[in-house]
Amino acid sequence: MKNLTLTTSVAALVLAGGAASAQELNVLTWEGYADDSFIKPFEEASGCKVNATYVGSNDDFAPKLAAGGGVYDLITPSIDTTQLMIDAGFVEPIDTSKVDAWGDIYQKFLDQDGIQEGGEYYGVPYTWGSIPFMYRNDAFDTPPTSLKALWSDDLSGKISLWDDKSALYVAARLNGNMNIYDLSDDELAAAQAKLVEQKPLVRKYWATAGELVDLYAGGEVVISNTWGGYQSALLAEQGIEVTEFIPEEGAEGWMDSWMVVKGTPNTECAYKFINMQLSELGQCGVANVNGYSVANPVAAKACMPPEQFEALHQADPDYLDSLLLWQPLGERLETYTNTWNSVKAQ
Repeated sequence: MKNLTLTTSVAALVLAGGAASAQELNVLTWEGYADDSFIKPFEEASGCKVNATYVGSNDDFAPKLAAGGGVYDLITPSIDTTQLMIDAGFVEPIDTSKVDAWGDIYQKFLDQDGIQEGGEYYGVPYTWGSIPFMYRNDAFDTPPTSLKALWSDDLSGKISLWDDKSALYVAARLNGNMNIYDLSDDELAAAQAKLVEQKPLVRKYWATAGELVDLYAGGEVVISNTWGGYQSALLAEQGIEVTEFIPEEGAEGWMDSWMVVKGTPNTECAYKFINMQLSELGQCGVANVNGYSVANPVAAKACMPPEQFEALHQADPDYLDSLLLWQPLGERLETYTNTWNSVKAQ
């Protein structure tokens, strides 16, 4: 409660600190979510200019909002972080009557607790997918199938993990603890120990999509986790063959949602932007750029070729049930974050 009170107070200071210019939108989002291929047509049609700031982890949202330096109008945290944004008072309820395609969104996503509270919605589901693992084809005679490969002495200096607390989820699964969002202190300590054991083998903890792509392209890394569909496509453009795989120990799933920052003066542009992102332009735009699945199957079916629609599981959102969908860590968030930081500090 103490941390929540502090975060809420910081949020209030940020929201009172200034306002973005009229007819402009400042979005705090992931790489690819504000790509020119669909942002430029939106700007021309709407008269709303989009300024994007990118994050490399869900842990970046609260600090960046709290740090000031301009007010953000829209953010896109993942489902494990949306509740924190609501509890901290960073975001305001969504006026669903202003979201044209609201009724087309997968019901599975609208049912998620992390984007609603008190009978109101605070998030508009946008994209979803998995956190699989990836390897360079030319580095393996026998394709890896287990997380054990990321602890292999034979691959020393060629391994990478995302610089994110989710590294603990990876280590916990390798330890046989599948309750990754509710690890006990002993289980969390075991995951930490496993990551410390791995650390001498790690070339670098990657922070952004581009950084991981460069590590693979330069031959510095041959195996890692990845944002499913995205970095592999960027590497394919460079002629580098990689394969994504779901290991025997399973993989995480995620869903990102657009959220309106509390007190934004730019609600008109914000809802125009959300409507674009749920339209054929935005849904196929982000799917083509990032390789992610999207939340509006009606738009997806209208703008995707059948093979892409099938490959992205757009007709099968229950695919998410085979993944460990990210969950809020609640009061354990600080403990998980501190544990991961302790790994990096050693």
